[in-house]
Amino acid sequence: MSDAVVVGAGHNGLISAIRLADAGWDVTVLEAAPEVGGAIKSAELTPGYVTDLFSAFYPLAVASPVFTDLALDEHGLKWSRAPLAFGHPAGPEDDDAPVIHPDAADTAAHLATFDRRDGQAWLDLVGQWETLRPAILNTLFGPFPPVRAVLSLLRSIGTAEALRLARFLVLPADQMVRELFRSEKAGLLILGNALHADIPLQAPGSGVMGYLLTMLGQDTGYPVPVGGASALSAALRRRAESAGAQIHCGSRVSWIDVRGGRAVGVVDRGGRRWKADRAVLADVSASALYTELLSPADVPARVLDDLQRFVWDTPVVKVNYAIDGKIPWRSSNLTGAGTVHLGADARNIAYSTADIETGNIPEHPFLLFGQMTTADAGRSPTGTESAWSYSHLPRGVTDDEAARLLAARMDEVLEEHAPGVSDMMVGRHVQTPHDLQTANANLVHGTVNGGTAQLFQQLVFRPTPNLGGATTPVDRLYLAGSAAHPGGGVHGACGSNAARAALASDGLRGLPRRTLSRTISRHLTKSRDKD
Repeated sequence: MSDAVVVGAGHNGLISAIRLADAGWDVTVLEAAPEVGGAIKSAELTPGYVTDLFSAFYPLAVASPVFTDLALDEHGLKWSRAPLAFGHPAGPEDDDAPVIHPDAADTAAHLATFDRRDGQAWLDLVGQWETLRPAILNTLFGPFPPVRAVLSLLRSIGTAEALRLARFLVLPADQMVRELFRSEKAGLLILGNALHADIPLQAPGSGVMGYLLTMLGQDTGYPVPVGGASALSAALRRRAESAGAQIHCGSRVSWIDVRGGRAVGVVDRGGRRWKADRAVLADVSASALYTELLSPADVPARVLDDLQRFVWDTPVVKVNYAIDGKIPWRSSNLTGAGTVHLGADARNIAYSTADIETGNIPEHPFLLFGQMTTADAGRSPTGTESAWSYSHLPRGVTDDEAARLLAARMDEVLEEHAPGVSDMMVGRHVQTPHDLQTANANLVHGTVNGGTAQLFQQLVFRPTPNLGGATTPVDRLYLAGSAAHPGGGVHGACGSNAARAALASDGLRGLPRRTLSRTISRHLTKSRDKD
C-alpha cells in the first residue's frame, strides 16, 4: 500500500509526486503511456532533426515558483535560449519586424524606431513588471484563493494603485495595446502572445496573457531544454525517483476505487488494485476523471450536469518541419528569434479569430512558429533548422480533412513571410487533433489547455463552479491536471496545488479542512433534483 497514488505522469503528475515524496509520503505513479512526460516529449520524425511533439518553449516553467526549488539542473536538465525571444512581423512585406532583444534597453531602442514614444513606454512597462513580478507569479500559480499573494501585491503597489492595476490586468488585449503603445508594430508583441490562449482579443482576460508572456520574453527569454522537450520530462522523473516515488509506465488506470465517499486506491486495466492510504491525485482531464474513472454513483448529479456545459479550448493543428538551411525570412532579424508569430497584423488577427469563433477554417490563419535549432543548436545538423508551426481550428471541427486544409494554409502563410522555404523542406509531418489525442488522452479533441482559458471557466469556475482548486467532491481525491486552476501551460501549479491540498487535509490536523471542504462541496454540487 502507498500513501498516495498519482494517476498520470505528465509534468503535473510528476510534480505532485515530488511534493508528496519530499514530505515523506510513499508515492506510486501510474502512467498509461510507455514513457513519462504527457505533452512534454520529443522525437526524430526526420532523421537528424529533433522535434518537440507538443509543447516546446518554457518561459512559464523557468518563471513559475513551483519549479524554483526542484533543482532540476542537478538531475541533468540544461536550458538554452535563442538570441531573440520572439518576433512578430506586421505582414508578409514587413522587412523590419518588431522583436524582443535580451536587454530591455535594446528592445526599447528598437521599438522607438517605429514611434519614439514607444521606447519609453516599453521601459515603463518593464519597470512595472519588475516591481510586480513576484506577486503576480505567486497570484497566478499559487493555490486558490491566492490570499497571501494578493496581500503581497498590495504591499508592492499600495492600495491606491490596486484598482488601476486590477483594471489593467482585466483589459482585453486589443484595448491594452491601444493604451500602451502608439505604433501598431509595438502592440503586435502583446497581441501575438495573447493568442497563445483561446481568449478573443476583445474579451477580458486576453490582455493579461499577452502581458505575462511578453514580459517573460523580455525577462527570462523563451528557454528550451537542451536536447529536446523529453529532457525536461526525464529530469522530472529522475527528481521524483530520487525523492522515493515509484513510477510505473504502461499501467493504465481503469477506475478509482471509492468507498464510503473516500478514494482508497485505483484499479488498472489488468485488474490490479493499487491501494492509497492517504490520497489519490489525478493528472487527467476533467471529463476523464468524472465520467470515466469514477462511478456515476460517486459523482454528484450537479457535477455531471455542469460538465455538459464544460467548454474545451480550440483544437490545434501542428506542422513539423525539417528545413535544409536557415529560413529565408523577408525580415532578416527574425533569423535569431526562437518564436515567431505569423500571419496577422492587427486587422488580420481580428479576421482570423472571427473565423474561428464563427466556425470557419481561417483563410489566412495566425501561426505560432518555432525555430528550435535557433534556440538549441543541437536540434538539427549545422546550418539547418528544426521548426514547427501550429494554429487553431474552430471548436468542434476536428476532422482530418479540415486539419489538412488548415495545415496547407499554414504553409502558405510561412511561404509568404519566407519565400522559398517550401523548397527547402526535407521533412514535413502534420499532427491533426486526432493525432494529438491519440498520442495523449489529455489532449481531448486536440486541445492543449485542458479547457478554455476564458474568464467564465477560470478561478472558482474551473473546471465547474465549485471550490476553484484541486479538491473534488470525493474525499481524498484531487484533480492535479490542467483542468484545475490555473489551467494549461507548463508551470506545474496544478500538480503542486493538488499535492499541497492533499498534505494540508491529511491526518488529524487536516480533519477540519476535510470536513469544511466536504460540506462546501456537497452544498455547491447538490443535485437539482433535491433543490
